[in-house]
Amino acid sequence: MAEMYLIAPLILLVVVAVAALLDRWSVPVILIALGAGILFGSDVLAWWDFSDVALTNQMANLALVFILFQGGFSTRREHFRAVALPAGGLATWGVILTAAVTFLVLRLVLQWPLEKAVLLAVVISSTDAAATFSILRRQSLPPKLSSTVEIESAANDPMAILLTLAAVQAFTIGDAQWHVVLLTFVWKFATGIGIGWLLGHAATWMFNRLRPQDRGHYYILAFAVVLLIYGLGEMARSSSMLAVFIAGYVMGNRPFVHKQGAANFVSA
Repeated sequence: MAEMYLIAPLILLVVVAVAALLDRWSVPVILIALGAGILFGSDVLAWWDFSDVALTNQMANLALVFILFQGGFSTRREHFRAVALPAGGLATWGVILTAAVTFLVLRLVLQWPLEKAVLLAVVISSTDAAATFSILRRQSLPPKLSSTVEIESAANDPMAILLTLAAVQAFTIGDAQWHVVLLTFVWKFATGIGIGWLLGHAATWMFNRLRPQDRGHYYILAFAVVLLIYGLGEMARSSSMLAVFIAGYVMGNRPFVHKQGAANFVSA
């Protein structure tokens, strides 16, 4: 256990140092962190044997929650309205098209078995929000294009889940229960938007009513609010990532006390 307190900060220092060196080439930090994990993990140097898949998933989701919230927080209302339709198309039909093309390559070119080709295609069909937001922060893209990609990255989870459920049921049961799959998709998408919208408004109301004297309390409050939105979304079995993004969007477009401090905190 003592080694963890030495190795973990060393890995973080290496990631930050390499990111600073490669900054001129706009290399995403997430790619550098992934490379450091492979290098120092059990596959290469074996400095740290971290094989707890469940804990890794939880830590990754925790980081992704704040990335998505910040993405919604920085999206302006005028940009959102202008790109909602194309972003929605990318989050649905774009995911389906990506899965179809990936399946054809795996099945016809690489000669993968049918089951493996389908499952891998649907699993990787949605864009990774963490990588997308990390790259877009560093690029001087037109606001409309940047907002389109960010909204799509936050909203594509329900379609990817729908495809995955359909594939798993088709291979295990023999026939996908399409009414269940479609209801699941509608539920996740609708409740994700609803929870995010309601809790985003509730959070701004709470910020304006509490008014703590110590500004540091606002950071704790922002941290708790983001996790609460994600947790309630998970309990409701909605698209909790979409709920977090929508809540960030609502809060980012409404005035509340110490808003700039909250923006700096979630952007850190």
